[in-house]
Amino acid sequence: MRHRLKDVAERAGVSVKTVSNVVNGYQHVRADTRARVEEAIAALNYRPNLSARNLRKGRTGVIALAVPELDIPYFAELARHVVTAAADQGWTVLIDQTGGGSEQERKAASGIGDHMIDGLILSPLALTADDLAALAGLPMVLLGERVDHGPADHVMIDNVAAAREITAHLIGLGRRRIAAIGSQRTPEGASARLRLAGYTAALAEAGIAYDDRLVAPAPAWHRADGAAAVRNLLTSGVRPDAVFCFNDTLALGALRALHEMGLRVPEDVAVAGFDDIEDGRFSIPTLTTVAPDKERIARLAVELLSGRLGQDRDSPPRELVAPHHLALRESAPLQPAPSPSPAPSL
Repeated sequence: MRHRLKDVAERAGVSVKTVSNVVNGYQHVRADTRARVEEAIAALNYRPNLSARNLRKGRTGVIALAVPELDIPYFAELARHVVTAAADQGWTVLIDQTGGGSEQERKAASGIGDHMIDGLILSPLALTADDLAALAGLPMVLLGERVDHGPADHVMIDNVAAAREITAHLIGLGRRRIAAIGSQRTPEGASARLRLAGYTAALAEAGIAYDDRLVAPAPAWHRADGAAAVRNLLTSGVRPDAVFCFNDTLALGALRALHEMGLRVPEDVAVAGFDDIEDGRFSIPTLTTVAPDKERIARLAVELLSGRLGQDRDSPPRELVAPHHLALRESAPLQPAPSPSPAPSL
């Protein structure tokens, strides 16, 4: 049996309004009265009807998260963190996959069709700041690098700094022919351009000449694209001694292709990725990578959205940078891997 506010009031010997004040955290309730109400709530195992409360406020208690691809583990892991952070606000999350297409992104930014949502966390690839400004109305927080200084709050990481750090780590291992896998020249490739800029900056700081032959494009950032890029590099006669992949799924494909072509990781070719997905902790060898704080990204996005639904409704858009670190593992360890010992004579 689900108890009502009225049942709590009767048990505590107070009015329904007093119980409502306690449940909603109002301060102007006498301590002894508050104690009686809280005791009645505990005894009856009363739980507020969040749906009714939200409807009274003109809200549904539902937000949406729209990302390009749920097949990319980074977005799946990020979605899990968003769901957890939203639950702390009493929200349910509707998850939408846009495919990075303008029509689906526009649909999401307009409120996801007939679904009633209070706000949106969107990772756009196709829409520009002007596109989003023209659709303004739904409270929104942006993720990723496609739009900055836009019409909505924005949570990001410093892609240039992160790429520079992971490339500098590879250089510190004594590698000089470092390939970069994942370049994209399309408007949707903002993350790729920033990561390439960080890679290029690290080379320049180390006095290593940029070699365009070592930069491999990838139309998508899937495992197959990473494997194909490595095969193309090696069959064209380019022999890198390290590979920086612009995300971890590219790196997992690269690991497979290097294995198939008889090259050892990290002895012959060190490999690093970007995103710190769980699969990389179980690959052979385990994957060195840039680790964005996905939980922090999710919590910042949810907190910003909560503000837009409350006291920050009319404040200027904010841009917040979430932290990252390098997760150093077997594919590009902290110290160069020792050469194998010769087999003992028999």
